[in-house]
Amino acid sequence: MAKKESTAQQEQQEQQEKDAERATINVTDGTLIPTKKEQGALSAWNLSFFGAIALLVILPIIEPDPYLKILSFVPDGLAATFGVTLVSIVFALIIGLFAGLGRVSAKKAVNRIATIYVEVIRGIPLLVQLFYIYYALGPLLKLKGPSAAVLAMSICYGAYMAEIFRAGIQAVPKGQMEAALALGMSRSTAMRRIIIPQTIRIILPPIGNEFIALLKDSSLVSILAVSDLLRRGREYASTSFRYFESYTVVALIYLVMTLFFSRLVAIMEEKLRHYGSHN
Repeated sequence: MAKKESTAQQEQQEQQEKDAERATINVTDGTLIPTKKEQGALSAWNLSFFGAIALLVILPIIEPDPYLKILSFVPDGLAATFGVTLVSIVFALIIGLFAGLGRVSAKKAVNRIATIYVEVIRGIPLLVQLFYIYYALGPLLKLKGPSAAVLAMSICYGAYMAEIFRAGIQAVPKGQMEAALALGMSRSTAMRRIIIPQTIRIILPPIGNEFIALLKDSSLVSILAVSDLLRRGREYASTSFRYFESYTVVALIYLVMTLFFSRLVAIMEEKLRHYGSHN
């Protein structure tokens, strides 16, 4: 009798552990993406996205001075924001790939170096890294504002990308590697031809979310004399003293961009999920 109760308690404990594993909390930059239950015209995403666009159209019509002047003043800052973001995400992916491979490497030295990099960089705020690279290392490396911004954001987000790559590689069934090794492939060849292609499909959605986070964090580069969107808004506000109007326009533009890319990420996730269910 006691043995049956012990077995029942063990089964109950195992079930609770499985339930705990399933009960995960996912918080991403696409929080306003409407779910299947919320696809109506009055969904939170539609109201936020199209409401922001409507304000950007209506405000310059109602009050051209200063809203129309602000909109004509910030486009070059928008280009700088996208330029810094795109270049940084490319380098962050490269850094993240090698650091992620290091995190799953069987070589202790490589694994330790990659782990230290991830832990140290993730433990320092991006703003501190920007200041350090621009003011402390900038004179030594002769870095200007844009290059210092790209370097700091690439290093910072490379650490987060490393964890995404690590999780993606470990999500591929171990039997894939074992089968490749059994066919005579070396570990590096199997990783390059078998594991990484499967990993890319798994990690595309979180990479999209990191891109959105990087796009928002790019506003920090305005402190490094980079004429991004926020800095252009600050420049107009400081000369016209129209702070409310300037920052309203900047905030609306950032909102439109982040919601737009959040929608793209959601569409990508849905397509990958649909593709995965048919394989």
